Amino acid sequence: MARDTLTGSRIRERRTISGLRQADLARQVGISASYLNLIEHNRRRIGGKLLVDIAQVLGVEPSMLTEGAEAALLATLREAAADSGVASAEIDRADEFAGRFPGWAEVMAAAHRRIASLERTVETLSDRLTHDPHLGASLHEVLSTAAAIRSTASILAETGELEPEWRDRFHRNLNEDSARLAESSKALVTYLDESETSAERRGVPQEEAEAFFAAHGHHFPELEQGTTTPEDLTRAAAHLTSPAARILTNEELAVYVEDAAAMPLEPFSKAVTTLGIAPLELAREFGVDPAATFRRLAAMPETVVGGELGLVICDASGSILFRKPVTGFNMPRHGESCPLWPLFVALNRPLVPIRRRVAQQGRNAAVFECFAVAWPQVMADFEEDPVFRSAMLMRPIPGSEAEDEPSDPVGSSCRVCPRDVCPARREPSILSEGF
Repeated sequence: MARDTLTGSRIRERRTISGLRQADLARQVGISASYLNLIEHNRRRIGGKLLVDIAQVLGVEPSMLTEGAEAALLATLREAAADSGVASAEIDRADEFAGRFPGWAEVMAAAHRRIASLERTVETLSDRLTHDPHLGASLHEVLSTAAAIRSTASILAETGELEPEWRDRFHRNLNEDSARLAESSKALVTYLDESETSAERRGVPQEEAEAFFAAHGHHFPELEQGTTTPEDLTRAAAHLTSPAARILTNEELAVYVEDAAAMPLEPFSKAVTTLGIAPLELAREFGVDPAATFRRLAAMPETVVGGELGLVICDASGSILFRKPVTGFNMPRHGESCPLWPLFVALNRPLVPIRRRVAQQGRNAAVFECFAVAWPQVMADFEEDPVFRSAMLMRPIPGSEAEDEPSDPVGSSCRVCPRDVCPARREPSILSEGF
């Protein structure tokens, strides 16, 4: 049935939705109920003033009655029918269906779009799972260790008499490999565990170290007072289940001890009270570099600095080495972060302190004052290239102050950033699909 012959069907559908009786609509537009009945059954053409009057009573535009469903809706319905694989679907009558039941047509079209969006999201997440570096490394460790155990066991089983020295060596290798397999398997299971009893998912050394710092509130009075050592703190730490995690944590705690010695708690707290959250002024006051004041401020109790402070440290490749989260500033667990963060801008301008006010995009957009600086790890020798790191301190801006000055829009990562137009975008966002 042609689209222009379905005006009557659309009038009947809209009248039913509005709760009007046929006689009531006919009376309001000045025609008989029998004539309106012929119109609604597509037995009389309609146009001009009568069409405008009916549309006005029904509260719709006249084009909604004459043109019916949009071409995009019809195309979606036909696509849904084709993708369903049901040969009995009347594809050629999609126009009639949309005209008589526009509400149900929209429901079916929305469901089809939702299904397509979910399928694309599943494909995307599957691809990300396939290319997850931590998962790939863990699986490689498990498989290679299992292969080594299999090889050693085959030698012991298939070889006859072995010299005691060689037999002992194979037994020792078998014991070491089995222990390594048990540890790597446990780490893999922990990494994949999504049970509700665990507030965080860990399984890689960096995440274990971050969980350790978070459990202590990023502040260690024992180290401040010199009554313990980093090794004593990490030796019995429940959050640290692997040797690599303990090594990373000890390195970070060693830096903490150096910062605490250069900026003792009581004098530093007084300086913060006087100067405020001013990293450069504090650096000059204590004769340290700005990155050290970033770390020290982030390690202070909230009562000293007046609220939450976040910290992120990365190397020259952009890989995040350390993070102290702050409410509202989302950081990706894996993958690349937003290249617009001042943290990465600082890498292009080493030793130049940067201050930016940024607004992270999302459902609950928040504004932050960010301080960033990049510095060389050690002084490079002649004919050597320096190895840089970058640090960024984040301070939330209260709502009353957020509009005092403009802020730069940033995201978490491209995959979950809702910005439509961004010069730094690397890949499409799944949020564009309705997530």
